[in-house]
Amino acid sequence: MRSGYLTRLSAWVREAMPGYCAFCHLPAAPGLPWCNACFTDLPWNFQGCHGCAEPLTLTTYCSHCQLAPPAFERVYAGLVYAPPVSLLIHDFKFHASARAGHLLAELMGYTPPEVLPDALVPVPASPVRAKERGFNQAEWLARKLGSKWQVPVMRSKRLRQGKLQHSLSRKERLTNLKGAFAFDTPLPAHVAIVDDVLTTGATAHALAEAALAAGAKQVDVWAAARTPGKDIDR
Repeated sequence: MRSGYLTRLSAWVREAMPGYCAFCHLPAAPGLPWCNACFTDLPWNFQGCHGCAEPLTLTTYCSHCQLAPPAFERVYAGLVYAPPVSLLIHDFKFHASARAGHLLAELMGYTPPEVLPDALVPVPASPVRAKERGFNQAEWLARKLGSKWQVPVMRSKRLRQGKLQHSLSRKERLTNLKGAFAFDTPLPAHVAIVDDVLTTGATAHALAEAALAAGAKQVDVWAAARTPGKDIDR
């Protein structure tokens, strides 16, 4: 019991003391929640596919985007889903850590796209996930980014649940989510889908199709991190 109390106290002290790096707890860079060394060492996605941001080394577009281009135009995912970013996302998604959420929003908003969209569209949580977690992490991030850049947030709705995605292959995910989303109101010309992690891109593709059907002309995707394709393609 004492160990748990000390752990919670340590976390509270770190959160209550600004000016220290969220990763190593040494003095942070001025006005930022991280130090320059930790920021540089984060798993940056420098060589991502120009379509879906899958981490690459040589080619401009991954094989999936070459063979079957997704409904969205471009993914902005500056980080690879690997420690310590994966740990932040886990704490945020499964433990509702506001501290982790703020850090992810800061990282996502550190370098904004050259052209901001007309609206942000968070990926809607499934009823099962919403009940388990008590909140929608994608909507939380979208509202933080929308407030930062004065971009409105527009909601979509799920028409059907389908199977849980984590146990499905890429092809199965695409089939599972086809026609799963819709919008009650027309969308502006340029929208950006917001999520914490992009895995296969199947959810973003299905939501982008719904956005285009609702009047959008260009759909981008903003995610905190991109999962390497080798981890999900079976």
